[in-house]
Amino acid sequence: MSVEQTTPRTGSTETHEPPAYVQTGDKVKVLNRLRRIEGQVRGLQRMVEQDSYCIDVLTQVSATSAALRGVALELLDEHLHHCVRHAVEDGSSAEARLAEASAAVARLVRS
Repeated sequence: MSVEQTTPRTGSTETHEPPAYVQTGDKVKVLNRLRRIEGQVRGLQRMVEQDSYCIDVLTQVSATSAALRGVALELLDEHLHHCVRHAVEDGSSAEARLAEASAAVARLVRS
């Protein structure tokens, strides 16, 4: 998602692309976690197909939800440490990045 910003000196509008999620080691770690979660979801499907006890299925749903929340928190942490810090350091769109982070936190809290 690009962010439009008005340059104070010229009054012109510039578009800034936020930095990508480029931390290779972290990216691999997140992708591995998402693959494990995908396996958990497939396991949930099998449990339902096999008419597993409802409480057992609910326990696994809770574990899967917790795993997804963990990924979301890690991604939010990366956003704060990389995207927001980058915006503050280069003076580009710090307010927009902080607003994005705040909205993301609000969505996580509601979920």
